[in-house]
Amino acid sequence: MNRRQMIALAGAAVLLPALLSAEPLPYAPGLVDERLAAGETVFVGFSADWCSTCRAQERTMAALKAENPAYEAAITFVRVDWDQYGRDALATWLNIPRRSTLVVLKGEEELGRVIALTNTMAIRELMDTALAAAVEG
Repeated sequence: MNRRQMIALAGAAVLLPALLSAEPLPYAPGLVDERLAAGETVFVGFSADWCSTCRAQERTMAALKAENPAYEAAITFVRVDWDQYGRDALATWLNIPRRSTLVVLKGEEELGRVIALTNTMAIRELMDTALAAAVEG
């Protein structure tokens, strides 16, 4: 292996964990519609920085993503700041009752949701639903 290849390999090894644990996309009006129109499966999390339930959900999702990199590879994760967009058209369209709501969308269809639950099994089931939809195409 030459020096150039070794440097490239070392750089990839450093970047790989960061790529696998990517942060969700920050929501902006139109983002979810754009991603759905592109055929993506979108996992939307409505959360607030001050919400302990939201933080617990985010920790659980991060652990599940670390356990199964296919989630990050196949699903588009979007974080909606509840304080800024809790009354936005997206929240209204989806009839979101509160922060700490997680929703999976594909096309114009809602595939599932979890409201204020932090247990691993409920969140894993929702993420598996999203993964199955993403893989099916």
